[in-house]
Amino acid sequence: MCGIFGCVLQKGAVAPLIHSGLKRLEYRGYDSVGIATVFKGRIYLKKDRGKIDEVHARWNLNDLPGKMGIGHTRWATHGAPLQINAHPQVDCSGKVAVIHNGIIENFAELRDELINKNHGFVSKTDTEVIPHLIEENLKTGLDFKEAVREAVTKLEGSYAICVVYSGAPNKIISARKASPLVIGISDKGVCASSDIPTVLPLTNKIIEVNNGEIAVLSEKEVEIRRIESWERISRKPCEITWTLEMAQKQGYPHFMLKEIHEQPSRLQDGLRLQENYLNLLTTFLDRSKEIYLIACGTSYNACVAASYMFSNLCNLITHPVLASEFVEQYGNAVNIDSTILAVSQSGETADVLNAIEYARFRAATILGITNSIGSTLTRVARAYISQQSGPEIGVAATKTFTSQLMVFAQLALHLAKIRGKVSQNQMDYLTEKIQEIPALVEEIIQIQEKKIRKIAKKYKEKACFYFLGRGISTATAIEGRLKLLEIAYIPSIAYPAGESKHGPISLIEQGFPIIFVCPKDSTQKALIGNIMEMKARGGTIIAVVDESNDEIKKLADDYIEIPADIPELWTPIPYVIPLQLFAYYMAIEKGLNPDMPRNLAKSVTVL
Repeated sequence: MCGIFGCVLQKGAVAPLIHSGLKRLEYRGYDSVGIATVFKGRIYLKKDRGKIDEVHARWNLNDLPGKMGIGHTRWATHGAPLQINAHPQVDCSGKVAVIHNGIIENFAELRDELINKNHGFVSKTDTEVIPHLIEENLKTGLDFKEAVREAVTKLEGSYAICVVYSGAPNKIISARKASPLVIGISDKGVCASSDIPTVLPLTNKIIEVNNGEIAVLSEKEVEIRRIESWERISRKPCEITWTLEMAQKQGYPHFMLKEIHEQPSRLQDGLRLQENYLNLLTTFLDRSKEIYLIACGTSYNACVAASYMFSNLCNLITHPVLASEFVEQYGNAVNIDSTILAVSQSGETADVLNAIEYARFRAATILGITNSIGSTLTRVARAYISQQSGPEIGVAATKTFTSQLMVFAQLALHLAKIRGKVSQNQMDYLTEKIQEIPALVEEIIQIQEKKIRKIAKKYKEKACFYFLGRGISTATAIEGRLKLLEIAYIPSIAYPAGESKHGPISLIEQGFPIIFVCPKDSTQKALIGNIMEMKARGGTIIAVVDESNDEIKKLADDYIEIPADIPELWTPIPYVIPLQLFAYYMAIEKGLNPDMPRNLAKSVTVL
């Protein structure tokens, strides 16, 4: 997830406006930044790694000439945060510059085609294929608009782009597929952006660009066309009444709620992982004699779920281990036959880095899953993969958990294919169902959120909660517990439901709330037995339940429905969504700020 901003002014210097706009987009990415302007038939460009203020101190982003330009603040997905990988990316001639938010799935094939046509590439980004495609189209005699249109028809994946061309000094062309893009119109000029906050200092009149559309921006107007049919679209602007702070949160009261709602699109991005990265990691995993999944907090909970995926699909034993306990628990057993799959959103978690540093010196193979390309984890790992969840501002990780599970699910599927442990029919079924997860998550949020808020209001005075699940749902339960602890400060206990009678059941009394995670899977009969045990002692049952499961719904005092026919191993992704929302609304009911839980930091970089 990156931030893009392009602007054509009627008069005045555009660079300071782009600079200030990028500051408002910095929450979307902050590992590198760049601005390009067009002036007197030439593109002027400044870009570098680092946060916006750091790059500005180095290069003075405001002194680029011209009244038209584009700017980008980056969250790396392809290529480390280096100056050469920062946007804008340019063609061979330096006449076309592009900024991009999204993931081009077929960039490797396009890159090879363009190299065969004598194009030279300098970065490791997927984006760089776009200016070269446009350059190639311009060579054939197409005008600027047609050259961009022809280029985007070849792109697979997601994109919101802004393009400038030195031969078209008063035009910016934008296009959108699956990544956000808005247009702002005022009597001073026209601009395009990833998000509304950038536009508000110029205008509150906004036009949304839809999927499959191109927008041609000039000084006084915007022309919108459908890419496929080239039909011109007439769309009136709407007026935005949000404050700037609300606009940065896209109208949501807190970043946490915004990020919960972002999960469908982030999960869709997670399905766009490059095949070669998946193949590389699964090759290492397949030849490993023992595998340790090392993480902390939410990432550890994702590892617990992953251990079920690998065991069930691949017949592969994996050990989820808390990073802070790894050396003491397994240190002497680690050797050249060991593989460490370290999972860290930031890639800088001190306990994780300490564990893998120890394992490296014992000749173990280090692999990684992270959200931060260029982090320490990506530098020390033999191979790594990006979870593609974009920057997460809220301290309580939400899209981190679901995005990491999406990566794990695909790794397990790839490894199962290599090992031949699952029938082709089952593989086809699981592959089809994982593709449906983003839409299911969207459905859950849209349909169940109001009900979840009512349930939070009902139980806001409760002093303690149990979270119980069986099988892979144990991981869902412990993650739901963690969210409630983190942001609502409510003492909570999570257990495998089968263990509840080995101690925890002693706390049950009349009205004690127990949240059961209840997919309709192989554990159902045993789970119903656990529910009955709790009810017999006066417990109040809140169930996150398959919508077709009338048996459990009749036993529950309150329930939240999840769409039916979700494979058991994929259930943690959709089933955790209500638990995230429940924790959020419990914090709201208690008058707490869920974005700033006390004593917690987003990235724990000390031991």
